[in-house]
Amino acid sequence: MPASSIKYRHLGRDSAHRQALLRNLVTSLFEHESITTTWPKAKEAQRLAEKLVTYGKRNTNSARSKAQAIFYNHALLPKLFGPLRDRYADRPGGYTRVLRVEPKKTDQAESAILELVDGPRDIRFAMTARTLVKQRQDGMESLNEMTAVNVRKVTRFREGGEEALMREVERQGKRKYGEPAWRVAEQDFDL
Repeated sequence: MPASSIKYRHLGRDSAHRQALLRNLVTSLFEHESITTTWPKAKEAQRLAEKLVTYGKRNTNSARSKAQAIFYNHALLPKLFGPLRDRYADRPGGYTRVLRVEPKKTDQAESAILELVDGPRDIRFAMTARTLVKQRQDGMESLNEMTAVNVRKVTRFREGGEEALMREVERQGKRKYGEPAWRVAEQDFDL
């Protein structure tokens, strides 16, 4: 069969096992806001997680029952229809991010981190802050193109995004270099 006729990854499992696996991954994702798994599993779980956040934004009885049918831990429903709904109210999509990482298992399977964006464990946010600390330490006054794009991405839909990024830059600078001899201010970087 041609590859175009495959509508989803089968993950080497029958239908019931695959659905149970994806429900378990998504339940863990919403519980911890970040999980590490293989790349194909992360991509399939991402589809289901995006649907769940959309259900949370709808906030209807029908959406609640559909979300309850997916979650194994029903204590996560208030989180989905509360803080996560508020966090993603203005975001039109793209609630999750899949980042490829070095293989974790001994079988060298492609690994990935699946995370909810704009959360406390947002890796791109932390890496952008770390890059700003490094650039400031090296004495660079302007941002390069890639860093500027990442700054826009991590602050665009985050409430108080630029202030939160500057606080994270300050925190990372203190953690890495002790009490900094320099102070990071918004005018130091053209955000």
